[in-house]
Amino acid sequence: MPFANILLREVKMVTKDHSLLLTLLIAPLLYAFFYGSIYSNKEEEKVPLSVVDDDHSKLSRQLTEQIGRTQMAEVRYVASLQEAEEDVKRGTSQGFLYIEKGLERKILSLQQANMVVGLNAARFLPSSDLLGAITQVGLTAGAGVRLKYAQMQGLNNDMAMQETQPVMLDYRPLFNEKSSYGSFLLPGLLALILQQTLLLGLSGGASAERQKNGIAAWIQLSNYNPSTALWGKGLFYVLLFATYAFFFLNVNFNILHLEMRGSGWQLSLVMLLFILSLIPMGIVIGLAFRSQLLCTQVMAFSTYPFFLVTGYTWPLEKLPAALQWFSMLLPTTPFLQLYQGIVQQGAGIADRPGALFHLCALWAFYTIICLWRLTRLTVINDKAVTFHQG
Repeated sequence: MPFANILLREVKMVTKDHSLLLTLLIAPLLYAFFYGSIYSNKEEEKVPLSVVDDDHSKLSRQLTEQIGRTQMAEVRYVASLQEAEEDVKRGTSQGFLYIEKGLERKILSLQQANMVVGLNAARFLPSSDLLGAITQVGLTAGAGVRLKYAQMQGLNNDMAMQETQPVMLDYRPLFNEKSSYGSFLLPGLLALILQQTLLLGLSGGASAERQKNGIAAWIQLSNYNPSTALWGKGLFYVLLFATYAFFFLNVNFNILHLEMRGSGWQLSLVMLLFILSLIPMGIVIGLAFRSQLLCTQVMAFSTYPFFLVTGYTWPLEKLPAALQWFSMLLPTTPFLQLYQGIVQQGAGIADRPGALFHLCALWAFYTIICLWRLTRLTVINDKAVTFHQG
Protein backbone atom coordinates (compact mmCIF):
# COMPACT_ATOMS: atom_id res chain seq x y z
CA MET A 1 0.00 0.00 0.00
CA PRO A 2 1.85 3.14 -1.20
CA PHE A 3 -0.05 5.50 1.12
CA ALA A 4 0.79 3.49 4.22
CA ASN A 5 4.42 3.01 3.15
CA ILE A 6 4.95 6.73 2.58
CA LEU A 7 3.19 7.56 5.86
CA LEU A 8 5.44 5.17 7.82
CA ARG A 9 8.49 6.52 6.03
CA GLU A 10 7.52 10.08 7.05
CA VAL A 11 7.06 9.04 10.68
CA LYS A 12 10.52 7.43 10.72
CA MET A 13 12.11 10.48 9.08
CA VAL A 14 10.56 12.87 11.61
CA THR A 15 11.54 10.76 14.63
CA LYS A 16 15.16 10.53 13.42
CA ASP A 17 15.50 14.27 12.67
CA HIS A 18 15.79 16.17 15.95
CA SER A 19 15.00 19.55 14.36
CA LEU A 20 11.79 18.20 12.80
CA LEU A 21 10.88 16.44 16.02
CA LEU A 22 11.27 19.67 17.97
CA THR A 23 9.33 21.71 15.41
CA LEU A 24 6.43 19.30 14.92
CA LEU A 25 5.94 17.68 18.32
CA ILE A 26 7.14 20.19 20.90
CA ALA A 27 6.97 23.69 19.38
CA PRO A 28 3.17 23.82 18.77
CA LEU A 29 2.30 23.05 22.38
CA LEU A 30 5.17 25.10 23.82
CA TYR A 31 4.31 28.19 21.75
CA ALA A 32 0.58 27.87 22.38
CA PHE A 33 0.96 27.83 26.15
CA PHE A 34 3.86 30.31 26.27
CA TYR A 35 2.35 33.00 24.05
CA GLY A 36 -1.09 32.33 25.49
CA SER A 37 0.20 32.95 29.02
CA ILE A 38 1.54 36.38 27.96
CA TYR A 39 -1.95 37.59 27.08
CA SER A 40 -3.87 35.46 29.58
CA ASN A 41 -5.01 38.51 31.61
CA LYS A 42 -6.34 40.03 28.36
CA GLU A 43 -7.13 43.46 29.85
CA GLU A 44 -4.80 46.17 31.02
CA GLU A 45 -5.42 47.50 34.53
CA LYS A 46 -4.17 50.32 36.75
CA VAL A 47 -1.97 52.22 34.33
CA PRO A 48 -0.03 54.86 36.37
CA LEU A 49 -1.25 58.44 35.83
CA SER A 50 0.30 61.54 37.42
CA VAL A 51 -2.20 64.23 38.47
CA VAL A 52 -1.41 67.90 39.03
CA ASP A 53 -4.36 69.56 40.82
CA ASP A 54 -3.93 73.34 40.90
CA ASP A 55 -7.61 73.91 41.71
CA HIS A 56 -7.77 72.00 45.04
CA SER A 57 -11.55 72.12 44.95
CA LYS A 58 -14.24 69.62 45.81
CA LEU A 59 -14.98 69.09 42.10
CA SER A 60 -11.32 68.49 41.16
CA ARG A 61 -10.97 65.96 43.97
CA GLN A 62 -14.11 64.18 42.81
CA LEU A 63 -12.79 64.04 39.27
CA THR A 64 -9.47 62.50 40.25
CA GLU A 65 -11.14 60.07 42.67
CA GLN A 66 -13.50 58.88 39.93
CA ILE A 67 -10.60 58.43 37.52
CA GLY A 68 -8.75 56.43 40.17
CA ARG A 69 -11.79 54.18 40.67
CA THR A 70 -11.80 53.14 37.02
CA GLN A 71 -10.19 49.87 36.03
CA MET A 72 -7.63 51.54 33.79
CA ALA A 73 -5.99 54.28 35.87
CA GLU A 74 -3.88 54.36 39.02
CA VAL A 75 -3.69 57.99 40.19
CA ARG A 76 -0.59 59.43 41.82
CA TYR A 77 -0.52 63.10 42.85
CA VAL A 78 2.49 65.26 42.04
CA ALA A 79 3.20 68.85 42.96
CA SER A 80 3.95 70.43 39.59
CA LEU A 81 3.53 69.95 35.87
CA GLN A 82 7.30 69.69 35.47
CA GLU A 83 7.41 66.79 37.90
CA ALA A 84 4.58 65.08 36.01
CA GLU A 85 6.46 65.42 32.72
CA GLU A 86 9.57 63.97 34.33
CA ASP A 87 7.55 60.97 35.53
CA VAL A 88 6.48 60.29 31.95
CA LYS A 89 10.05 60.57 30.69
CA ARG A 90 11.28 58.18 33.39
CA GLY A 91 8.46 55.74 32.64
CA THR A 92 7.02 55.80 36.16
CA SER A 93 3.79 57.21 34.68
CA GLN A 94 2.25 56.70 31.28
CA GLY A 95 0.68 60.15 31.25
CA PHE A 96 -0.39 63.15 33.31
CA LEU A 97 -3.56 65.10 33.98
CA TYR A 98 -3.34 68.83 34.71
CA ILE A 99 -6.35 70.51 36.36
CA GLU A 100 -6.17 74.27 36.06
CA LYS A 101 -6.84 76.66 38.91
CA GLY A 102 -10.43 77.94 39.01
CA LEU A 103 -11.90 74.87 37.28
CA GLU A 104 -14.80 74.48 39.72
CA ARG A 105 -15.64 78.20 39.67
CA LYS A 106 -15.70 78.30 35.87
CA ILE A 107 -17.87 75.22 35.55
CA LEU A 108 -20.41 76.40 38.14
CA SER A 109 -20.67 79.72 36.31
CA LEU A 110 -21.13 77.79 33.02
CA GLN A 111 -17.81 78.93 31.61
CA GLN A 112 -15.51 76.61 29.70
CA ALA A 113 -12.83 74.97 31.83
CA ASN A 114 -9.85 72.93 30.69
CA MET A 115 -8.14 69.75 31.81
CA VAL A 116 -4.88 69.03 30.02
CA VAL A 117 -4.08 65.38 29.34
CA GLY A 118 -0.57 64.38 28.25
CA LEU A 119 -0.09 60.73 27.29
CA ASN A 120 2.87 58.58 26.33
CA ALA A 121 1.72 57.66 22.82
CA ALA A 122 4.98 55.75 22.25
CA ARG A 123 3.07 52.88 23.89
CA PHE A 124 -0.26 52.47 22.17
CA LEU A 125 -2.36 50.49 24.65
CA PRO A 126 -1.65 52.52 27.84
CA SER A 127 -2.30 55.85 26.11
CA SER A 128 -5.52 54.60 24.51
CA ASP A 129 -6.81 53.08 27.75
CA LEU A 130 -6.03 56.17 29.83
CA LEU A 131 -7.63 58.50 27.30
CA GLY A 132 -10.81 56.42 27.28
CA ALA A 133 -11.06 56.41 31.09
CA ILE A 134 -10.39 60.15 31.46
CA THR A 135 -12.79 61.05 28.65
CA GLN A 136 -15.56 58.97 30.19
CA VAL A 137 -15.14 60.57 33.61
CA GLY A 138 -14.91 64.06 32.12
CA LEU A 139 -18.12 63.62 30.10
CA THR A 140 -19.93 62.19 33.12
CA ALA A 141 -18.84 65.09 35.33
CA GLY A 142 -19.83 67.64 32.68
CA ALA A 143 -23.26 66.06 32.32
CA GLY A 144 -23.72 66.14 36.08
CA VAL A 145 -22.98 69.86 36.22
CA ARG A 146 -25.38 70.59 33.38
CA LEU A 147 -28.05 68.51 35.10
CA LYS A 148 -27.62 70.42 38.35
CA TYR A 149 -27.81 73.76 36.54
CA ALA A 150 -31.01 72.73 34.73
CA GLN A 151 -32.60 71.71 38.03
CA MET A 152 -31.67 75.08 39.53
CA GLN A 153 -33.57 76.70 36.66
CA GLY A 154 -36.77 75.04 37.89
CA LEU A 155 -36.88 71.97 35.61
CA ASN A 156 -37.97 68.64 37.07
CA ASN A 157 -35.62 65.64 36.94
CA ASP A 158 -36.95 64.20 33.67
CA MET A 159 -36.86 67.51 31.84
CA ALA A 160 -33.46 68.37 33.29
CA MET A 161 -32.08 64.99 32.13
CA GLN A 162 -33.51 65.52 28.66
CA GLU A 163 -31.97 69.00 28.55
CA THR A 164 -28.63 67.63 29.70
CA GLN A 165 -28.51 64.66 27.31
CA PRO A 166 -30.87 65.23 24.38
CA VAL A 167 -29.20 62.30 22.57
CA MET A 168 -28.41 59.25 24.70
CA LEU A 169 -25.57 57.11 23.36
CA ASP A 170 -26.19 53.40 23.90
CA TYR A 171 -22.78 51.84 23.23
CA ARG A 172 -22.81 48.04 23.00
CA PRO A 173 -19.80 46.11 21.65
CA LEU A 174 -21.29 43.22 19.69
CA PHE A 175 -18.25 40.96 20.08
CA ASN A 176 -15.34 41.06 22.54
CA GLU A 177 -17.59 42.97 24.93
CA LYS A 178 -14.77 44.23 27.11
CA SER A 179 -12.76 45.35 24.07
CA SER A 180 -9.73 43.54 25.51
CA TYR A 181 -6.56 43.16 23.49
CA GLY A 182 -6.00 39.56 24.57
CA SER A 183 -9.43 38.36 23.48
CA PHE A 184 -8.82 39.93 20.07
CA LEU A 185 -5.26 38.67 19.54
CA LEU A 186 -5.18 35.19 21.09
CA PRO A 187 -7.49 33.33 18.66
CA GLY A 188 -5.48 34.59 15.68
CA LEU A 189 -2.20 33.89 17.46
CA LEU A 190 -3.15 30.25 18.04
CA ALA A 191 -4.02 29.91 14.35
CA LEU A 192 -0.65 31.44 13.42
CA ILE A 193 1.19 28.95 15.65
CA LEU A 194 -0.65 26.10 13.94
CA GLN A 195 0.23 27.42 10.49
CA GLN A 196 3.90 28.24 11.06
CA THR A 197 4.82 25.06 12.87
CA LEU A 198 3.20 23.06 10.06
CA LEU A 199 5.01 25.03 7.35
CA LEU A 200 8.31 24.94 9.23
CA GLY A 201 8.17 21.19 9.74
CA LEU A 202 6.80 20.22 6.34
CA SER A 203 9.01 22.53 4.26
CA GLY A 204 12.01 21.54 6.37
CA GLY A 205 11.25 17.86 5.76
CA ALA A 206 10.80 18.40 2.01
CA SER A 207 14.09 20.31 1.75
CA ALA A 208 15.78 17.54 3.76
CA GLU A 209 14.54 15.04 1.14
CA ARG A 210 16.28 17.06 -1.55
CA GLN A 211 19.43 17.66 0.49
CA LYS A 212 19.84 13.96 1.40
CA ASN A 213 18.83 12.69 -2.08
CA GLY A 214 15.75 11.03 -0.66
CA ILE A 215 13.33 12.21 -3.35
CA ALA A 216 13.94 9.14 -5.53
CA ALA A 217 12.98 6.77 -2.70
CA TRP A 218 9.93 8.88 -1.88
CA ILE A 219 8.70 8.83 -5.49
CA GLN A 220 9.41 5.14 -5.93
CA LEU A 221 7.29 4.30 -2.89
CA SER A 222 4.38 6.09 -4.56
CA ASN A 223 4.74 3.92 -7.69
CA TYR A 224 5.69 7.11 -9.49
CA ASN A 225 2.27 8.65 -8.79
CA PRO A 226 2.69 12.35 -7.84
CA SER A 227 -0.72 12.51 -6.13
CA THR A 228 0.12 9.49 -3.97
CA ALA A 229 3.52 11.00 -3.16
CA LEU A 230 1.90 14.29 -2.12
CA TRP A 231 -0.92 13.00 0.04
CA GLY A 232 0.96 9.98 1.37
CA LYS A 233 3.43 12.41 2.94
CA GLY A 234 0.70 14.93 3.72
CA LEU A 235 -1.47 12.42 5.57
CA PHE A 236 0.93 12.43 8.51
CA TYR A 237 0.60 16.23 8.81
CA VAL A 238 -3.16 16.17 8.37
CA LEU A 239 -3.55 13.75 11.28
CA LEU A 240 -1.00 15.52 13.50
CA PHE A 241 -2.21 19.08 13.00
CA ALA A 242 -5.89 18.21 13.03
CA THR A 243 -5.16 16.82 16.51
CA TYR A 244 -3.37 20.06 17.47
CA ALA A 245 -6.28 22.13 16.17
CA PHE A 246 -8.74 20.08 18.24
CA PHE A 247 -6.49 20.47 21.29
CA PHE A 248 -6.16 24.25 20.88
CA LEU A 249 -9.89 24.81 20.43
CA ASN A 250 -10.87 22.66 23.40
CA VAL A 251 -8.00 22.99 25.88
CA ASN A 252 -6.27 26.31 25.18
CA PHE A 253 -9.55 28.13 24.57
CA ASN A 254 -10.84 26.93 27.95
CA ILE A 255 -7.63 27.72 29.81
CA LEU A 256 -7.45 31.22 28.29
CA HIS A 257 -11.23 31.78 28.70
CA LEU A 258 -11.78 32.47 25.01
CA GLU A 259 -15.27 32.29 23.59
CA MET A 260 -16.23 30.13 20.62
CA ARG A 261 -19.46 31.63 19.34
CA GLY A 262 -20.01 29.71 16.11
CA SER A 263 -20.49 26.12 15.01
CA GLY A 264 -17.79 23.68 16.03
CA TRP A 265 -18.47 21.49 12.98
CA GLN A 266 -18.10 24.39 10.57
CA LEU A 267 -14.90 25.48 12.28
CA SER A 268 -13.55 21.91 12.04
CA LEU A 269 -14.29 21.89 8.31
CA VAL A 270 -12.53 25.24 7.81
CA MET A 271 -9.55 24.06 9.89
CA LEU A 272 -9.24 20.88 7.82
CA LEU A 273 -9.45 22.84 4.57
CA PHE A 274 -6.77 25.21 5.87
CA ILE A 275 -4.42 22.35 6.77
CA LEU A 276 -5.00 20.72 3.38
CA SER A 277 -4.09 23.97 1.60
CA LEU A 278 -0.91 24.42 3.65
CA ILE A 279 0.45 20.93 2.90
CA PRO A 280 1.10 21.35 -0.85
CA MET A 281 2.27 24.92 -0.21
CA GLY A 282 4.79 23.69 2.36
CA ILE A 283 6.11 20.95 0.06
CA VAL A 284 6.50 23.39 -2.84
CA ILE A 285 8.45 25.78 -0.60
CA GLY A 286 10.64 22.98 0.78
CA LEU A 287 11.49 21.57 -2.64
CA ALA A 288 12.72 25.01 -3.70
CA PHE A 289 15.66 24.69 -1.27
CA ARG A 290 18.67 22.39 -1.37
CA SER A 291 19.50 23.12 2.28
CA GLN A 292 17.22 22.19 5.17
CA LEU A 293 18.85 24.80 7.42
CA LEU A 294 18.33 27.62 4.91
CA CYS A 295 14.71 26.61 4.35
CA THR A 296 14.02 26.57 8.10
CA GLN A 297 15.65 29.97 8.56
CA VAL A 298 13.60 31.52 5.75
CA MET A 299 10.34 30.07 7.05
CA ALA A 300 11.11 31.19 10.60
CA PHE A 301 11.73 34.70 9.28
CA SER A 302 8.41 34.64 7.43
CA THR A 303 6.27 34.18 10.55
CA TYR A 304 5.49 37.81 11.36
CA PRO A 305 5.39 39.03 7.73
CA PHE A 306 2.83 36.33 6.94
CA PHE A 307 0.72 37.31 9.94
CA LEU A 308 0.93 41.07 9.42
CA VAL A 309 -0.17 41.02 5.76
CA THR A 310 -3.24 38.84 6.30
CA GLY A 311 -5.48 41.70 7.41
CA TYR A 312 -5.91 40.43 10.98
CA THR A 313 -4.02 43.22 12.76
CA TRP A 314 -4.29 45.89 10.05
CA PRO A 315 -7.04 46.35 7.42
CA LEU A 316 -6.11 44.51 4.25
CA GLU A 317 -7.37 47.29 2.00
CA LYS A 318 -4.96 49.75 3.68
CA LEU A 319 -1.87 47.74 2.70
CA PRO A 320 0.18 48.71 -0.36
CA ALA A 321 -1.16 47.09 -3.54
CA ALA A 322 1.84 44.75 -3.90
CA LEU A 323 1.35 43.42 -0.36
CA GLN A 324 -2.36 42.96 -0.99
CA TRP A 325 -1.59 40.72 -3.98
CA PHE A 326 0.98 38.81 -1.93
CA SER A 327 -1.55 38.41 0.86
CA MET A 328 -4.06 36.90 -1.57
CA LEU A 329 -1.59 34.07 -2.23
CA LEU A 330 -1.52 33.03 1.44
CA PRO A 331 -4.17 30.55 2.66
CA THR A 332 -3.96 32.36 6.00
CA THR A 333 -5.77 35.40 4.60
CA PRO A 334 -9.13 33.77 3.74
CA PHE A 335 -8.80 31.31 6.60
CA LEU A 336 -8.55 34.06 9.23
CA GLN A 337 -11.62 35.77 7.75
CA LEU A 338 -13.62 32.55 8.16
CA TYR A 339 -12.00 31.65 11.48
CA GLN A 340 -12.55 35.07 13.05
CA GLY A 341 -16.14 35.13 11.86
CA ILE A 342 -16.95 31.71 13.34
CA VAL A 343 -14.98 32.00 16.58
CA GLN A 344 -15.52 35.63 17.56
CA GLN A 345 -18.68 36.69 15.74
CA GLY A 346 -20.78 33.53 15.56
CA ALA A 347 -20.94 33.71 11.75
CA GLY A 348 -21.32 30.69 9.50
CA ILE A 349 -19.48 29.54 6.41
CA ALA A 350 -22.40 30.69 4.26
CA ASP A 351 -21.97 34.24 5.59
CA ARG A 352 -18.53 34.54 3.98
CA PRO A 353 -18.67 32.60 0.71
CA GLY A 354 -15.93 34.73 -0.89
CA ALA A 355 -13.39 33.70 1.74
CA LEU A 356 -14.44 30.04 1.44
CA PHE A 357 -14.05 30.10 -2.35
CA HIS A 358 -10.69 31.89 -1.98
CA LEU A 359 -9.37 29.21 0.40
CA CYS A 360 -10.58 26.39 -1.87
CA ALA A 361 -8.98 28.09 -4.88
CA LEU A 362 -5.63 28.34 -3.06
CA TRP A 363 -5.85 24.67 -2.10
CA ALA A 364 -6.34 23.75 -5.75
CA PHE A 365 -3.65 26.22 -6.88
CA TYR A 366 -0.91 24.88 -4.58
CA THR A 367 -1.96 21.27 -5.19
CA ILE A 368 -1.57 21.73 -8.96
CA ILE A 369 1.85 23.39 -8.53
CA CYS A 370 3.00 20.66 -6.14
CA LEU A 371 1.82 17.85 -8.46
CA TRP A 372 3.58 19.53 -11.39
CA ARG A 373 6.78 19.81 -9.36
CA LEU A 374 6.61 16.16 -8.26
CA THR A 375 5.90 15.11 -11.85
CA ARG A 376 9.06 16.88 -13.00
CA LEU A 377 11.04 15.20 -10.24
CA THR A 378 9.57 11.83 -11.30
CA VAL A 379 10.64 12.41 -14.91
CA ILE A 380 14.11 13.48 -13.80
CA ASN A 381 14.37 10.39 -11.61
CA ASP A 382 13.26 8.11 -14.48
CA LYS A 383 15.89 9.60 -16.75
CA ALA A 384 18.53 9.13 -14.07
CA VAL A 385 17.56 5.46 -13.64
CA THR A 386 17.55 4.86 -17.42
CA PHE A 387 20.95 6.54 -17.76
CA HIS A 388 22.35 4.45 -14.90
CA GLN A 389 21.04 1.20 -16.44
CA GLY A 390 22.38 2.15 -19.87
